[in-house]
Amino acid sequence: MANTTPGAIIAAMLAAEGVTKLFGIVDGTYLALLKGCVQDQGMEFITPRHESCAAHMAGAYARLTGQLGVCIASNGPGVANMLGGVATEQMEGNRVLLITSSRRSAIAYPDRGGAYQCFDQVGAIGAMAKYSVCADSAARVPELLKTALRAAWSGRPGVVHLDVPEDVMNGECKPMGLPQPAAYRATAPLEPDPRQVEEAARLLAGAKLPMIHAGSGIIHAQAYAELAELAELLHAPVTTSWAARGALSEDSPLAWPLLHIKAVNSLRNAADVALVLGSEMGETDWWGKPPYWAPWDQQKMIQVDIDPEVLGRIRPADLLVQADVKRFLRELIAALTGKKDTMPLEERRATVEKLAQEKTKDRAKLDEKLGVAASPMITAQVGQVAGKLMDRDAVLVLDGGNAAVWGSFYSTIHTPGCLLGTHHHTGQLGAGTSMALGAAVARPGAQVYCITGDGAMGFHPQELETAVRHGLKAIYLVCCDRQWGMVKINQCFAMHPVQTMLKKSLDKDKTIGTDLGPIAWDELARSMGAFGARVSDPEGLKAALKEAIAQPLPALIMVEVDPVKHMWAPGLIHFKAMHQEPKGK
Repeated sequence: MANTTPGAIIAAMLAAEGVTKLFGIVDGTYLALLKGCVQDQGMEFITPRHESCAAHMAGAYARLTGQLGVCIASNGPGVANMLGGVATEQMEGNRVLLITSSRRSAIAYPDRGGAYQCFDQVGAIGAMAKYSVCADSAARVPELLKTALRAAWSGRPGVVHLDVPEDVMNGECKPMGLPQPAAYRATAPLEPDPRQVEEAARLLAGAKLPMIHAGSGIIHAQAYAELAELAELLHAPVTTSWAARGALSEDSPLAWPLLHIKAVNSLRNAADVALVLGSEMGETDWWGKPPYWAPWDQQKMIQVDIDPEVLGRIRPADLLVQADVKRFLRELIAALTGKKDTMPLEERRATVEKLAQEKTKDRAKLDEKLGVAASPMITAQVGQVAGKLMDRDAVLVLDGGNAAVWGSFYSTIHTPGCLLGTHHHTGQLGAGTSMALGAAVARPGAQVYCITGDGAMGFHPQELETAVRHGLKAIYLVCCDRQWGMVKINQCFAMHPVQTMLKKSLDKDKTIGTDLGPIAWDELARSMGAFGARVSDPEGLKAALKEAIAQPLPALIMVEVDPVKHMWAPGLIHFKAMHQEPKGK
């Protein structure tokens, strides 16, 4: 039988895993892998212009599809460029396999000394990822790739890494028998213990006011329909982690969007039983502590997660269930169906209706900003205008500091699984540019739009050319205030609090390094073959967005926003409080 290459073996194993897309930049050090993936296995190779963008595209693709996102980087500078993407996708919890090349095995691990383009790639990535290893011989490539894939599909999703020296990757080897995925990793969802399901049903059925807190586990399990069915069955309001916003359609009267912070806090204090699904209860969930949640001795908690390391780690719970959340929800719904007549549903409806008044009041207060007719426009109007014109199942990507905050407060997530961003865990600026392209790959034919700031867009504007080259239609709404707005407002308060309250904005010499120069973003877009437009008022944005939707190209609309009002984004006081330790049990 003819010889093969480890690169071709990797490609065959990825094909068996159902991989059809690959993100990265070409390089001769893994030519055998590219040939195996593209020519032999028929995978689509999407090539951005920066390696970290490949990681963000793979992460967005994985999050929206529930599949494995695969990206590649070449030894030395390619891997160095990838590190920011690794950190982000690991912290955001996206299932990504990174395959890298390294220098030939005779001079690396350890570096012989002075080797070109050589550093400890496994060590650097291993400090951030779930798993990182070097396969230093052809015989070990299948074994270690299987181990990486097991890690990718166990516990909380994240980044796993396989490093292969260039002489190994491209060298000849004998064919090897390659098992199917079910032979080396679990492929069936983890079933819950029936006794725990019954106990959860008992607690929830007997609760005066149960609530559900949904985390990213709902997204990775694609358990949107089950979440909605359970919420209706229990008449239980649903809050979400930042990353899982929109897991329940915000059109539902049982959805408590996290932007209504006081209303969410009131609900979490009123509920006597909380069902936490696929959430680690981290800092952006206030660690489950008072005054943002009810005291632990006054609220029963059921925590369900596929990762045993998460269960009970941050907040003690009364019932800890290790299971796939989709399987748990299906079993729980079945167990509760016979208990429906015993639930105090009328009392719950009355309580929920009363608590919902705070949401309604808060929404009305926020929407007062939408009636302001001004040029430059109020940033609040960007999300509102886009929300009215884009499809209800359009994928929204939020990037930037204050731009992401404004976009979040003035956008409604109508369809579950249609929101991406990095402000949930990392706050990584600029990732949204390529995440939008990953979304376009994941959902061909669906609308994709990204609300971002001119600061964040400045990190990776070159990916507009990637979008044009690959025919990936995303629409970028770049809010231009020519400053690092979130940083500037914090500096103003830190150094000149009284003047800031009185004047709302200070002279440039009162802050440090917060101002940016102008960029003609519309012209830049057109220079790369994309659609470009510049607007400064809501009517102009409506017209430009309609034109962008109607034409076939990727698009960038430069939106001139009021720089002073942009700094005063809603909810920043709560964001600041989040970074302080909640005082409570």
